[in-house]
Amino acid sequence: MTLVLTAIEAAATIAFATSGILEAARKRLDAVGVCMVAGLAAFGGGTLRDVLLDRRPFFWVAHAGWLWGLLALCALAMLFMRARHFAPTERAMQWPDALGLGLFTASGTQVALDSGAPAIVAVLMGVVTAVFGGVLRDIVCNEIPSAFRDHRPYAVCAFAGAWVLVAAQALGAADWLGLLAAAAVTALLRALALITGYTLPRWSPGD
Repeated sequence: MTLVLTAIEAAATIAFATSGILEAARKRLDAVGVCMVAGLAAFGGGTLRDVLLDRRPFFWVAHAGWLWGLLALCALAMLFMRARHFAPTERAMQWPDALGLGLFTASGTQVALDSGAPAIVAVLMGVVTAVFGGVLRDIVCNEIPSAFRDHRPYAVCAFAGAWVLVAAQALGAADWLGLLAAAAVTALLRALALITGYTLPRWSPGD
């Protein structure tokens, strides 16, 4: 179980770091800016979760190798984009972001459950882990966070996916199966929203 959770967190970190790199490149930030934005996207949600759950050391402190991995990923990505003259778009950033959303929802919820948190608290910790990194990424890049402005389901997808993990464990399913199911449901819901253009109800003038 520990191995599966670590693998999911590592994959989620890579996915969100990639979304941060693409957003930083889209904003034409320098190398320091790219690394900072990628780090906030990758570690921001998990750090807030650890603060709220009073977990020490923070997950990226306990696994310091991920910091070296993040720096290496940023360097390789910048070299690749410069060599190929790759021009990142907002849409290109959305797909690794959707994958990271699913993976971090699953891992964040599981970490909270392992700490003894009630189901609703664990679900909210999963949402925080999955959403807050992207919020920080967008704020630093001087954007209204996409989780709040595009009206397509984002936090709602994480909320639904986290309950899949809680339900799977309540039904006695294997831990790894619940994690993968939660990640898959969250990422699939977000992907469907992106593909179909579905938006949540919104306030309009005169309501």
